[in-house]
Parts: sequence; C-alpha cells; structure tokens
Amino acid sequence: MRHDVAVSKPREGDPLTVHIDAESVLTDMDGVLVHEEHPIPGAEAFISALRDKGKRWMVLTNNSIFTPRDLSARLKNTGLDVPPECIWTSALATAQFLNQQRPGGTAHVIGEAGLTTALHEIGYVLSERHPDYVVLGETRTYSFEAITRAIRLIERGSRFIATNPDPTGPSSAGSLPATGAVAALITKATGVAPYFVGKPNPLMMRSALNAIGAHSESAVMIGDRMDTDVISGLEAGLRTVLVLSGSTAEHQTDVFPYRPTHIVDSIANVVVE
Repeated sequence: MRHDVAVSKPREGDPLTVHIDAESVLTDMDGVLVHEEHPIPGAEAFISALRDKGKRWMVLTNNSIFTPRDLSARLKNTGLDVPPECIWTSALATAQFLNQQRPGGTAHVIGEAGLTTALHEIGYVLSERHPDYVVLGETRTYSFEAITRAIRLIERGSRFIATNPDPTGPSSAGSLPATGAVAALITKATGVAPYFVGKPNPLMMRSALNAIGAHSESAVMIGDRMDTDVISGLEAGLRTVLVLSGSTAEHQTDVFPYRPTHIVDSIANVVVE
C-alpha cells in the first residue's frame, strides 16, 4: 500500500506545512535536524513524532568520520534523542557495498573510526599490501604521505572507492576540504575516478531502507540539498521534501532539471501523521 505526502493549505501569511502519511521516513542530519551542532527548531518534536507514530525511520549523513554511536552521543548533547540504530552513514553504506562486492576482502583506508569500524565489522582486513580496494573517507588530517600511498596502490591495481563526493565540509571557521576534493586530487594523479557510495548515489538510500526493512514505495526523504538529498531520493523512488534551513535556497531550486515533491521552510513545517 502506498502512503501519500499530503500538503495542507496554509492560511495567508502562514508557512506551507507538509503532512507525512508514510510508513518510513529518511531524513538528512546536517541542515535538517542540526546546524553546526545546534538543533534546528522543530527537530526534537519531529523525532518524537516519528517514535510516537511508530514509523520506521533513519537519519542519514555523508559524514564518515564518526560511528553511529558517536553521532548518537553528539546529537544527544544537542537535545535530540536518536539511537545509534537509527543513524546510517556513508561509511556503513560503503562497508555494505564492499561486503556485497567482495566479501572478506582487504582495503587500505584513508579515514577515521567511522569508516575503519564499519569495515572491521563486515570482516574486512585493513592492509597496505596489495589491497582489493583503496577506500577514501572523511578525516580531519589528510596527510601527503597517506595520499601518496593511495595513489601508488591504485596505480598497482587496487580499486578506488570513496564514501561520498562532497568537496567541502563545514566548520566554525569556514569550509574545509572534504572527500570529494581529495578524491579529485587522487584522480588527477592516477587517471582513475572513484566509485562514490554516499549521496547522491541512490545506493545510499536503498541501503538505508534495507537496514530498516522498508520500501521506497512507502517512504519519504527529507533533505536540505537538491544535489544530494533530493536527487538520490528521487532516483531511489522516494518522494522528497526539501527544507530551506540548510544548503539550498528556494531560488536555487529552479537551476535543477528536477524538483522535490514539496518545499518547506524547515523541519518545523513537517507534520508526521
């Protein structure tokens, strides 16, 4: 049975409100629920409603630095109660993909605990000796030595995987180079482009749905970016809600050849039925 996303008719001067009547809800984290480790108004009530209504739900993030347990603790500090099992990262999606492709394989990893833990948990061995894959994730300290080693391994035949294509990441001081930027450097040196597993790859959405036993026909994706959240939700067969509390402004939506199902100001304007 397909559940619908209904839109209430707003009173004059009131913001548009979307009423979600769906079995499953996927939502991005940064820009939707939190902004620089501060909760976005309405996020706590939204999470509580998902729980109270008995929905299947998952918070998604391209951040591969932290484990779900780490992220759960960080969200808890902002006042949002999101258990680890309700958090799906690009690191988990990458590990699941590699386990399907080459079970029990080997990988050389540039990344932090979120990625190395995910690979260990599927039985992968981390190695610099002829690994099946070079896996690039997010890290606070990209070293010239580590990048050089990755380049040489790829030149010798290791397959190139990256957790996500995001070129920059946020910080209180401004943008930081992220996975996509470092991947571009390695590609320029080797001529080999990585396979990106995280958003906007719809594989990220499908792996999250599988993790909660849900189906795209009865699911909704909520995000703040047209170029990652909306496109990956659309390509995975989900209806999509764009919130304007993060990266994409409303006037920017017309640039894209696709549209979200609905656009609202923030998560405070999303009502769970």
